[in-house]
Amino acid sequence: MKHAAMIIDGKPAEAAATREAINPYTGRAWATIPDASAADVGTAVAAADRAFRENWRRTPGVERARLMHALADALVAEAEPMATMESTDNGKIIRETSSQMLFAARNLRFFAGYADKLYGRTIPLDNPSVFDYTRRRPFGVAALITAWNSPIGLLANKLPPALATGNTVVIKPSEHASVTTCELARLACEVGFPPGVINVVTGGPAAGEALITDPAVAKISFTGGSATGIHIAETAARRLVPVTLELGGKSPNIIFDDADLDRAIVGAVSGIFAAAGQTCVAGSRLLVHRPVYERVVTAIAERAAAIRLGDPLDPATEMGPVANEPQYQRILGLIEAARAEGAVLVAGGGRAEGPGLADGLFIAPTVFADVRPDMRIAAEEVFGPVLSVIPFEDEDEAVRIANGVEYGLAAAVWSRNIDRVYRVVDQLEVGSVWVNTYRSTAAQAPFGGVKRSGYGRERGEDALAEYTYTQNVMTDWSGAARDPFVIRT
Repeated sequence: MKHAAMIIDGKPAEAAATREAINPYTGRAWATIPDASAADVGTAVAAADRAFRENWRRTPGVERARLMHALADALVAEAEPMATMESTDNGKIIRETSSQMLFAARNLRFFAGYADKLYGRTIPLDNPSVFDYTRRRPFGVAALITAWNSPIGLLANKLPPALATGNTVVIKPSEHASVTTCELARLACEVGFPPGVINVVTGGPAAGEALITDPAVAKISFTGGSATGIHIAETAARRLVPVTLELGGKSPNIIFDDADLDRAIVGAVSGIFAAAGQTCVAGSRLLVHRPVYERVVTAIAERAAAIRLGDPLDPATEMGPVANEPQYQRILGLIEAARAEGAVLVAGGGRAEGPGLADGLFIAPTVFADVRPDMRIAAEEVFGPVLSVIPFEDEDEAVRIANGVEYGLAAAVWSRNIDRVYRVVDQLEVGSVWVNTYRSTAAQAPFGGVKRSGYGRERGEDALAEYTYTQNVMTDWSGAARDPFVIRT
């Protein structure tokens, strides 16, 4: 049984109580984590605040960059054991968690490059005797709250820009998957990050509530469900704390009749069944042009039935279990609701059976055809391996269906007609659009949503603005006494 300690003020820290981490493949506890109290959270925030004021905000950007590169090196060196721990914790297949560790290192290096390049501007004013310039300033203590589906992948969107811009952090991972976050903070201590710059507290909702209400927290970044995101935004608004929210999605994957169907079908399958559908950008709504509808439905159903389920640590496994029992039960409930509403089941439809699956939270890759946009399965985020296939007649209907949900995170368009592609892209109400691909990512490319999918951007240069504010400095070097309220024309 592994035990993952919190990291507070540069040292391992415990709490009065602990929680068990359950392996969703075996159904058994494999690790324990501290269950932080409000006092534990307060200690972590105080350490971060002290480190910010006494050290980190004055640390030169070149030194912040050096430490970030060192952490990236350590993460690459520990990628295999880190990936194994994450797959054990949340059931995601080892090929994906291994890739996410390397992508996290890439993000650290990308933002390290900005740490000594946070330029301001000089601004010419009407009065030539007044010199005006701006600076980009860190907020202070940033609370970084991540979800259970990709703990390190999600943290990699938040931690690097926060550190590069001079903020200190208190990280709160999901209680369902905390182990790798604690390990990453341990690596940060080993490579020389000053005490208090990177802190991790673990536990349930009470720890999260203590974190977002702590008066020393000056910035909040959250990835998770929309309901929790709304609560965080409301709580932060009472103190006027800036918030970045990366929330849910119900992403439309749109296939036109002039698409390369072989590529589009592969993209549709990987877009929903990768990570057992437990990604915010999962292409859970497949919108298919009527002339190719039957062909696409048949091919998708066949491919879904052939997906290899099993041990997430086996490189041959193509889909692992869902991450935890509450999510497992929710997915099964939505599958039953789809049946009751008249969606046509063409693949899967419940618990997956087979050798080696008996103890795990496995759901068969599920495909519903002839789904209407007003069905729950087409409107609510499932966050599981369930695909809704919806036919459409023309571009206008495709756009209307695509935009007809409360989410606006991502979308894809599959077509060889470049005019059609950009007509449709121009009308999509989402933060990210893929064309003839799906679920691709890059450190340089900004990511985030609109509508109920949240606001703010992660990754790319845009993320720097989420962790800084602009300070304006105006200096009158004329030596003359003047009335600042007199404007001369």
